Amino acid sequence: MTSDTVVVPITAIEEHHLAKLVDDFLELLVTSRDVGDPAIDRLAPNPYPDDPASAAGFAESTREDLLDRRLSDARLMRAALRELPEGGDGLEEAEALLTRELSVPAADLDSWLRTLTAIRLVIAARLGITSDEETGTDGRHDVYDWLGYRLEVLIQAADDADGRR
Repeated sequence: MTSDTVVVPITAIEEHHLAKLVDDFLELLVTSRDVGDPAIDRLAPNPYPDDPASAAGFAESTREDLLDRRLSDARLMRAALRELPEGGDGLEEAEALLTRELSVPAADLDSWLRTLTAIRLVIAARLGITSDEETGTDGRHDVYDWLGYRLEVLIQAADDADGRR
């Protein structure tokens, strides 16, 4: 680990799934910026729920910029994630569980953190999750929890790297 990178372990199959989630997030940001989509609204929240005029003015002046920044962050993160051959089809278990050290440049760390958090917000909006304490029997909650774990691993690695500087 160097002072200008944060290194986190990731298995091939985790990286594949993370890349797919980022791809889905990118598609959402490109195709659906509608006000009223709970996922998009969660990414660009209304700071004035009791003042429609102020809310409209704020949204008009900031919403697109905020969503564009989220798009830029996600593209940067996606570029660092490897593709699996043939989308992972036919991948042997040993290959799927092969761990590599994923290096995140310190300059890109905030983009990664924002993107992981944003994807969790989208999933939370789609599943109706309003707090981390909510657990469901629906397997999709597992993806939400796993993203929280990946976020925690990245934060811990960043803290460790910062402590070594």
